[in-house]
Amino acid sequence: MPSSVPNQKDVDGRDKPGHDGEIRMSDAAWSLHSQLKKDTIDIGDLPLCRVLVIKDAHYPWLLLVPRREGAVEIIDLDEVAQAQLMTEVSRVARALKEITKCDKLNIAALGNLVPQLHVHVVARRTSDAAWPRPVWGVMPPLAHDAEEVQNFISALRRKIWLG
Repeated sequence: MPSSVPNQKDVDGRDKPGHDGEIRMSDAAWSLHSQLKKDTIDIGDLPLCRVLVIKDAHYPWLLLVPRREGAVEIIDLDEVAQAQLMTEVSRVARALKEITKCDKLNIAALGNLVPQLHVHVVARRTSDAAWPRPVWGVMPPLAHDAEEVQNFISALRRKIWLG
């Protein structure tokens, strides 16, 4: 359906900066939200998303953050980027499940506290501290053992083709 607003193709964001239908290696205007920087360990970039580990050893918990300036909701990405996001979420979730041998994966894009679009991928076990509830706010974050988290990151990077 044609748009009645001049210079707009449709409502999927293709005419917004950073929403041109191409998957770029980076978006020069994009930066990671300060709270996400504080709460995570950066492990690398897939074609669309920065992949991060949450600093909480209670759960194997990853974030994927599309490198698109101003993206708050999945619908802020054009259809090509939405498909790429799902491909990357699936790749990371599959690797996380294989590495952790978890009972369940929780995948969510909530963004109630941090408005920047990000997707949580959490490996859950029926024995974890929050089971069966969501992981948020159940336990204060537990610092990772440096060697264990580096081994986890190395395994994850190999599985998702980052290293």
